[in-house]
Amino acid sequence: MMKILITGGAGFIGSEIVEQLSRIPNYEIRVLDSLSEQIHGNPAEDSFLYKKIQGKCHFIKGDIRDCSLVSEAVRDVDCIIHLAAQTGTGQSMYQINDYNSVNIMGTSHLFQAISDSGKKVCKMILASSRSVYGEGAYACPEHGTVYPESRKKEAMLHGDFQMYCPYCKKPVTVIPTNEDSPVTPYSLYAFTKYAQEKMVETMCRAMEIDYTIFRLQNVYGAGQSLSNPYTGILSIFSELLLSGKALNIFEDGKESRDFIHVRDVASAIIKAVDCPSSNGSVINLGSGRRTSVLEIARLLKTCYGSCSELKITGNFRIGDIAHNTADIALAEKLLGFAPQTALEQGMKEFTDWVKTQEHKDLKYEESLAEMKKREMFIG
Repeated sequence: MMKILITGGAGFIGSEIVEQLSRIPNYEIRVLDSLSEQIHGNPAEDSFLYKKIQGKCHFIKGDIRDCSLVSEAVRDVDCIIHLAAQTGTGQSMYQINDYNSVNIMGTSHLFQAISDSGKKVCKMILASSRSVYGEGAYACPEHGTVYPESRKKEAMLHGDFQMYCPYCKKPVTVIPTNEDSPVTPYSLYAFTKYAQEKMVETMCRAMEIDYTIFRLQNVYGAGQSLSNPYTGILSIFSELLLSGKALNIFEDGKESRDFIHVRDVASAIIKAVDCPSSNGSVINLGSGRRTSVLEIARLLKTCYGSCSELKITGNFRIGDIAHNTADIALAEKLLGFAPQTALEQGMKEFTDWVKTQEHKDLKYEESLAEMKKREMFIG
């Protein structure tokens, strides 16, 4: 019987891992989660995500920064899947201490507890983020693969959202970003995720623990937060479309993301638990497909049958990347990974689930006002 601890196991990705693991014999599942109100609402025990894991694991309610609870959680476990983190790039730029405390010190507490326990953990799996790449990889006709710096506020104010070669300054075309690409975090969130990666690499090698690090793209699906305006466009667009309000589509609508369904992410993470070929590797997890924000808005509008207007406004947030697509060749090679949920199917499932949920005030406008006050949102 393998004992697995999942930190943040009542969250969006964690609850799906618990769901899938619970159907596999010979795993004893333990979850440590704070049941954050921003994710679960109040009371948290009534949330979709918490109900999803009930009866499928031993649950410990607590904060990853609580040393005594972390020590209790790691006792006698064989594998740790570390998901507990503060997420969201915009919010990280002004909740600085909180992000450092949870993401960096929380990970530190895990290793301290492992060291103090006297029992060797066999493997650790870390959920990191594609945000560590910054803008990622682009192709220049003259200079080949290049890695541009983030876009300038002055250019974006004039409606120029294009990416340019850092050498010849000519327009470049986005290409899939692989794991060998430079790490250039442009947000505090990205910095903390990279700090987690380096801590895992350093301490796991020193403590002779196998490890795998996953850099996740935009994960979506039933269960993702509908009450947190900082964690993605799907929740924001859903609220506006269902209420018939116009969608404020930032920039020129051409900015794009790689959307991967939560089932595919959970399946890949579970495969890594017993996959020696993934040990010591940093692996991208995405669909390998790039979809523009305008395409996503149109797809959601169709799924909801909404009459909302799609307004391309030219507004933008400081620090947002232009595009991202994962090169998933390494995941295919090491894990036999291939996404099983097509975007159209996944979005239909997501919107069908959203329709069944109680809709609370997302406080989207308040979040924009907060970011505008801090000069992070221009609009």
